[in-house]
Amino acid sequence: MRALLVTYVFPPVGGAGVGRTLKLAKYLPDHGVRPAVLTAANPSVPVFDESLLRDVAPDLEILRARTLEPGYALKQATWDGHKASGDGGGARGNGVPLHRRAIGRLGGLARAALVPDPQILWQPHAHLVLGRRLLGPSRDDVVFISGPPFSQFLLAPLARARPGTAVVLDYRDEWVTYRTTYEMMGRAAAAIGPALERSLLRAAHAVTTATEAFRARLLADFPFLDPDRVHAIPNGYDPDDFPGQAPEPPADRFVLTYAGTVFRLTSARGLIGALRRLHRDDPELARLLEVRFIGRVVETEADAFDGSEELGVVRLGYLEKGEVARQLAGSHMVLCLLDDVPGCERIYPGKIFELMYLGRPCLTLAPPGALADLVAAHRLGPVVPPRDEAAIAAALAGALRAFRDGRYRATADATGIERYHRRALAGRFAEVFRGALARARG
Repeated sequence: MRALLVTYVFPPVGGAGVGRTLKLAKYLPDHGVRPAVLTAANPSVPVFDESLLRDVAPDLEILRARTLEPGYALKQATWDGHKASGDGGGARGNGVPLHRRAIGRLGGLARAALVPDPQILWQPHAHLVLGRRLLGPSRDDVVFISGPPFSQFLLAPLARARPGTAVVLDYRDEWVTYRTTYEMMGRAAAAIGPALERSLLRAAHAVTTATEAFRARLLADFPFLDPDRVHAIPNGYDPDDFPGQAPEPPADRFVLTYAGTVFRLTSARGLIGALRRLHRDDPELARLLEVRFIGRVVETEADAFDGSEELGVVRLGYLEKGEVARQLAGSHMVLCLLDDVPGCERIYPGKIFELMYLGRPCLTLAPPGALADLVAAHRLGPVVPPRDEAAIAAALAGALRAFRDGRYRATADATGIERYHRRALAGRFAEVFRGALARARG
């Protein structure tokens, strides 16, 4: 079976969204599927990670289509100017320079026009490349399209136009949450999104989602979907990403590490408030704690970190994946964040599976829902509401006292995690592909 994996982000692009399709390309051949990839030639993204290329097989066929988007720095400046101008929630004209107000208006117009997301500007060339592929001699049995960005779902009708080609749409995130929670989404995307999503789902022979809760919401919102064609396949871990010998955490301080982007959905405001409380109530104990943040902190969350260095917070910025694994493995406890925002009860960050495999106790700050249930089911560590500063401070104080007194165990008693190995998950995707292909060919 031949499968074309369509994804806007693929190495050397870095970040959390890359792993699902990258690991599929790596492990599908173990299950009788020969993958190829269609991706962006010049993606407008915040981070790159050349180290991820080690998972790309030398013989993997990669098609690259150019996007008309500007570079990410310009997109970010336009978005920042949009907020500062008042259109994005700031005080209109309140000391904002004229050029920034002009950039802000431009940003507002762009967000209104680029529906369902800014990556729509990738679609003209992506459609051309896919069209040539469909008409050429390299016949793909399955076209698998993984979002976000969800504008690439627009490729589904084109892929389906070739008889006998199966189309599988993959939801790494929910489209409904993406268009209402992520900072760069405009009002038009929220308004038009449901109708557009409905029409594109009709082009799919099968649908995959990253959580069972995503699947349930999708079936509730779009009753025409056949439940037998909608499959929940989670993200997972790959042992190849981790050091063979885990480094020992330091003996002179307690290290808590978070890896991932900090944005509205993964806000650290509750945690930082708890650190302030801990330093106020028991400064001697609090001085034992070092909290490391690896990854980007988006501009809308940056103010929460003001003065946090005095609380033992260390921001390391974006690191390549292997170094992230070493930093996490060399910690006494790891951290998973999910703020209490609409739709969060159906979400768990993909990083949670890598934290499972590490075997360090995991402090999870999350509301009741899919993530809290997953952590509890596999006994990964304590779960605390993300904005309950008193409860977070108490959880940290308990770990710090155990560390001070020599009673702390830097290992978790995680159970039942083997099902999340990326190789096993690729086998589940292969079965979905075969079912979709059977439907496509009648």
